[in-house]
Amino acid sequence: MKAALQTHTSKSEFFNQLALSAGKLRLVSLLSGAMLFGTLSISAHAGSLFSSTEYLDYQLPDKVQESCTARDNCPKIEVKYLKTNHKWINDIANQRINTLVVNSKPSESAPITIKATPTAVKSALDGFVTSQLNELPRDSAFAYSLMMTPEYVGHIGDFETFEISSYVFTGGAHGMPYSEYLVFDQKTKKQVKLADMLQSGKKSQFKALAYNAYKDWVKTVDKDAKNYEKNWPFTLSDNVTLTDKGVDIRYQHYAIGPYAYGMPVLSIPYNKLGGIIKPRFIPQ
Repeated sequence: MKAALQTHTSKSEFFNQLALSAGKLRLVSLLSGAMLFGTLSISAHAGSLFSSTEYLDYQLPDKVQESCTARDNCPKIEVKYLKTNHKWINDIANQRINTLVVNSKPSESAPITIKATPTAVKSALDGFVTSQLNELPRDSAFAYSLMMTPEYVGHIGDFETFEISSYVFTGGAHGMPYSEYLVFDQKTKKQVKLADMLQSGKKSQFKALAYNAYKDWVKTVDKDAKNYEKNWPFTLSDNVTLTDKGVDIRYQHYAIGPYAYGMPVLSIPYNKLGGIIKPRFIPQ
């Protein structure tokens, strides 16, 4: 089976909805300035895992609320946290969400990995919504938007997989989506990353397989593969997850292609990964 780009319709629809929401902020009733605390089911269940999300309870600062109400373009903040029946999964995932919120300004690279306290999260959000008042004209039809949600993806062997998706809009032609995989090992009660999956000394072989998958993908988007690679060279992303067919590698916008090409996913089937990743990561 050839490694190729996977199309995730549901994920595309998610980002389309986020972009649509950002474009229609003036029609959204946010004048109360409150994000009510609640729970939204993700309909996830695998073995002993039950998963849902809950909103961050965030209030716009009084000064921002007063000003944006008068302008009729209040910022939209919609941050959700993961809520499963496994506290250790919640702790890791929600700490990562906090870190992404603190580093939520649009960027072509992954956010800096630092620990973020609830106080730092509130401070970052206050700064984000306040910056709209300073950076957008008073008569602007746009409003800043920050949306983030975790989603249960599936159960593979001993592993539970999730994805954090976000969308940030601060004006301009488009917002900036972001997507990050999380893989949790139910046996060790730890998060699993690419380095944990690889056998010792096998990163170069894995990179070679990923490069082949990249070349296959390039053929689907450009007839001049050589010129494309010159403009958008291959890099190895460590944003990986397990699927029922193999290992998926997610890339952000602009990582290996222009914005219009979205966030590519390269797939390497398990039948090519024998001797490269540890046996327990290959479903029997």
